[in-house]
Parts: sequence; structure tokens; C-alpha cells
Amino acid sequence: MHKKSLEELSILTASKDPVPGGGGISGAVGALAAALCEMVTSLTTGKKKYAEYETEIQLIMKNADELRVKLLESINKDAEAFYPLSKAYSMDKETPGYEETLENCLRSAAASPYEILELCTSIVKLDERLATIGSKLAVSDAATSVMLAHGAMYGALINIRVNTRLMKDKEYASALENKAQDLINEYCPRAVRCYESITERLNG
Repeated sequence: MHKKSLEELSILTASKDPVPGGGGISGAVGALAAALCEMVTSLTTGKKKYAEYETEIQLIMKNADELRVKLLESINKDAEAFYPLSKAYSMDKETPGYEETLENCLRSAAASPYEILELCTSIVKLDERLATIGSKLAVSDAATSVMLAHGAMYGALINIRVNTRLMKDKEYASALENKAQDLINEYCPRAVRCYESITERLNG
């Protein structure tokens, strides 16, 4: 699915097919955020003005590319986790093992957006550094990147909760929700501060 063109992906998303849904699209948005992050490094590397940061820029470039690939792959992972869940929903509730099957499917379906959320926090950290050492000519792309990551994190969060709310194991569900919310509480404000710091740099 992640190898489809942007047009194909958008058409498929707009259709009545349940995948890609909010989780997969959060992954797609995260991948674009990572790509923009990498773009800033591509436009900064080799510049004399930023020569002292060259080693760090190269490392950020490598990390951003790895994040981009992982987030693209998450589009497929999210879809693959949904299909067993959709089948579990249609099972007869009297079927032996029904509750266990549904519970396992819900866990898998929640795990994918949680991974997306974690990956997007890494984008925020990279953009925070690029806000300072990235080329001023490209740093607006880091600002765009960090806010795309911000939106993708919230998209991932709600797609975790849509699954945890149905889990019978409330302790597991609560623990996962709390871990996700902790990441949101830390990294979403950081994303906004990063955006604001870039705005200040451009105005300076």
C-alpha cells in the first residue's frame, strides 16, 4: 500500500474501504514529516556556513531517512493489523475463543499506531536540532515537518484509544493509553515550541 502514488493513496483513503484509515494516514503524514526533515539536512550539508555541524547533520540525515522508511512501512502494518480485527468483529460471540481472539486483535491494532507515535517523537527531536543548525534557507521546512509530526502524533493517539476502549484487560489498556498520553504530553508541546523557535529565527 505504501508504494502507491499519492493520488492512489488519497483516492483509496477517500473510498469506503476502511484502510488506510486514521492510523495508516498518520503514518503517511509522519513519513512526509521525516522526508522534510531529511530535506533540510540535504540543503544544509556541505555549506561552509554550517561546516562545524557537518557530522551532526549527516547523522540527522541518516536518522530521518530511517524514520521515513519505517513510517511508510507502518501504513501497511496498520492495514495488516486491521484485517484480522475486522474478521474478529464479525465472528459469532458464542464461538469458542472469541473473546481471546478479539482481545489479541485489539492489541495488535493498537500497537501499530503506538509505534507511529513513538517514531514521530523522534522526528520532533531531530527538528528541534535543525531549528538551530539547519540552513536558514530551509529551516521553514523543519517547521512544517515538526507540525506534521505533531498532527500525526494526535492521529496515532486517537487510533490507539479506539482499540483500547474495547479491551477486556483494562489494566493493559490503561497502561498503553498512559504511555501514549505521556508521549503526547511531552512531545506535542515541544513540537509547538520548535515551530515557534524557527519562526523567531526567521524573524531575527
